[in-house]
Amino acid sequence: MPTPRPQLSFRLFLHRLVRYFVQGMIILAPIGITLYAMYWLFEQIDQILRPYLNVPGLGFVLIILGVILIGWVSSIFLVGSFFNLLDQWLDRAPGIKFIYTSTKELFEAFAGDKRKFKTPVLASVFEPDVWVVGFLTDEEMQKFNMGEEHVAVYVPQAYNFAGQLYVLPRTRIKKIDRIPSGDAMKYAVTGGVAELESEKKNS
Repeated sequence: MPTPRPQLSFRLFLHRLVRYFVQGMIILAPIGITLYAMYWLFEQIDQILRPYLNVPGLGFVLIILGVILIGWVSSIFLVGSFFNLLDQWLDRAPGIKFIYTSTKELFEAFAGDKRKFKTPVLASVFEPDVWVVGFLTDEEMQKFNMGEEHVAVYVPQAYNFAGQLYVLPRTRIKKIDRIPSGDAMKYAVTGGVAELESEKKNS
């Protein structure tokens, strides 16, 4: 016996509503999360000056300008020498050394002349035919008595700021040459769903 048409139409209507809702969430969720993250960062930085001068946005702007100013001033020879002395002192200070050097090397790994995450690779970590996207961070493992045939590969986790470091034989990694390191990082942390900039240019 065929299903009555009104019931079929109602189910079709509900199905379309659910589909439109999911489609709307796909559009709005990334925008909302990004705007909220920017607002939260803006508020946290802006609160530094708010007790003294309640001008919305002033604290954020001043801190950004201050960071740019320090970067520019540090390029001057005499001031740069001062920052180098301060860097050496912090690098040797007991207790402070661990926090300072870890933070410094983490930022240098993502940006600057000492950027580490610049060689994307495919690494066979668990099974011979199972590959993960990672970054070659150290090609000299003699410090761990592993020899030159082993390398260090950092594998970021999807939708997370954490990751894992693996020491693998060179034979179990493949360097990625077709996409830049930024695209490889975006692909890894988004679980492989991000559209890469290199693909957009080729399309």
